[in-house]
Amino acid sequence: MEKPAPRPSRKDTLLSRRYIEGLIAEGKHVIIYENSVLKVDAFLKFHPGGEKPIKHMVGRDATDEINASSRAHARLSDRSSRRGLDKLSPPIQGGKFRLYTEDSCSSEEDMTSQDNSSQDGSIPPSPIFDAVDSKSVTRRKKSSRGTDTDASTPVEAETDPQHRPAFLDARTREEIVFDTAKYPSLDQTNQESIKRKYRELYVRLQDDGLFNCNYFSYFIECCRYTLFATLAYVFLRLGWWATSAFFLGCFWHQLVFTAHDAGHMGITHNFHVDTVIGIIIADFMGGLSLGWWKRSHNVHHIVTNEPEHDPDIEHIPFFAISHRFLDNLNSTYYDRNMTFDAFSKIMVKVQNYSYYPIMMLARFNLYRLSYEYLLKGQAPRKGPAWWHIWLEFAGQAFFYYWFVYGVMYKTIPDWQSRLVFLLVSHVVSSPLHVQITLSHFAMSTADMGVHESFPQKMLRTTMDVDCPTWLDFFHGGLQFQAIHHLYPRMPRHNLRRAQKYVLEFCKETGIPYAIFTFYDGNKEVIGRLGDVAKQVRLMEECRKSIATEGSFRTTTNGAYVSINTGSLQ
Repeated sequence: MEKPAPRPSRKDTLLSRRYIEGLIAEGKHVIIYENSVLKVDAFLKFHPGGEKPIKHMVGRDATDEINASSRAHARLSDRSSRRGLDKLSPPIQGGKFRLYTEDSCSSEEDMTSQDNSSQDGSIPPSPIFDAVDSKSVTRRKKSSRGTDTDASTPVEAETDPQHRPAFLDARTREEIVFDTAKYPSLDQTNQESIKRKYRELYVRLQDDGLFNCNYFSYFIECCRYTLFATLAYVFLRLGWWATSAFFLGCFWHQLVFTAHDAGHMGITHNFHVDTVIGIIIADFMGGLSLGWWKRSHNVHHIVTNEPEHDPDIEHIPFFAISHRFLDNLNSTYYDRNMTFDAFSKIMVKVQNYSYYPIMMLARFNLYRLSYEYLLKGQAPRKGPAWWHIWLEFAGQAFFYYWFVYGVMYKTIPDWQSRLVFLLVSHVVSSPLHVQITLSHFAMSTADMGVHESFPQKMLRTTMDVDCPTWLDFFHGGLQFQAIHHLYPRMPRHNLRRAQKYVLEFCKETGIPYAIFTFYDGNKEVIGRLGDVAKQVRLMEECRKSIATEGSFRTTTNGAYVSINTGSLQ
């Protein structure tokens, strides 16, 4: 008897773009990593950083994103550059997908197989996924939206960069045109070249030891932390409430930098050790949730400066850094509509004036977000991080014991002094909030589509802050946010040394490197906030004109065009 042909091994099976699209249409979470197709549905509930970062990589070549954020090393590989693997927009970002059918693969691309011997256009069953029923001509499954969909129904497979959402207006198109002219072409060959050079740069940085942690730098920082904590305690015992609060604010301000490193596993590179260090700093000493920060920050590093997806720029009703927030966008992170209501209009119209006062009180909002994360069960309950939430609860209880009860209630005698202590300690730590927003608020929020490479997107949406070396302690080293976004797991003490390499990379690839002084960066942010505030005021004038004159007017670049008369005013 003739032996049956052996079943293809995993590495011998080549899945077509059309087949992957069908899997996503069925609701499966599929990502591409170094040219391997991974179905990660079972892993979602175990991922320590939550589900959202993974969902933003569905259907995409996520090699660079995963290597940058989740691995201690990366490998040079050209395999992920195969045509078609990185052109699908994830469902969470609005991508739509067609269910797979055996008769839907008539094109040459869809008929691709390892030996190119398939004559009927079908795709061989994958050992990675559930077997395809070869007897059925049409696979009828529930789509990711939960509706029964006929696979023969044509549905757009991806979000075409040329077909934007309905709220796209002249200003949005203007921003896209500006970025298209300013940054390298989105041609696939060009973007693949940028990816390759980005990975080669990693090897150079690694060979130079820039991913090795400098523990002596942490010793110096621990001395600084101890000094601030000691001064806060001494002046507290002396009854100098405002002075004590000032040094406590300095203590919190500096500690956050180390908590940030721990959240990125940049200290010991051990997940549990770094997490415990981060929780001790954030929860026990600062009253903030490290788990909340990691859940939010992981998404921020994947979809940087995307108004619908990046929680770090979603600050309605207080701030809108893009005119796209004026159209009631839906936040995929918060799973709610960011309504541009009457209160939002009032606040955004004056946001360039209210920016610094609100930043002074921003820490109170971080408390709210931390409690929401802990009390609403957003922390992982399974996987390696299942016990972290209980340590965080203990940390929050400890913080309330020493700060709220021990300091605010038992030590400070009257409510006026308590209020002064509370405000001073929180305002002093506010420069950190200004610095972090500085790196993104003034940068591009344009959607350049799924063809843009990871390094180009990070450099397009992030700026660095220039300052003297002796002032690095004030910024914590995180003034190099663009470099940090390229290599999140690089210890921040090495970011300045890495700058010369990134400058060479930008020169070689033609990607602009945005760097401003702290003063000029603040001017850029205030200017951006003022620009959006002006747009809100123009919208109000337009509505008043319609109400009083009965004529419809639209704005283009800040000018009014009267439709009924055709005159430019």
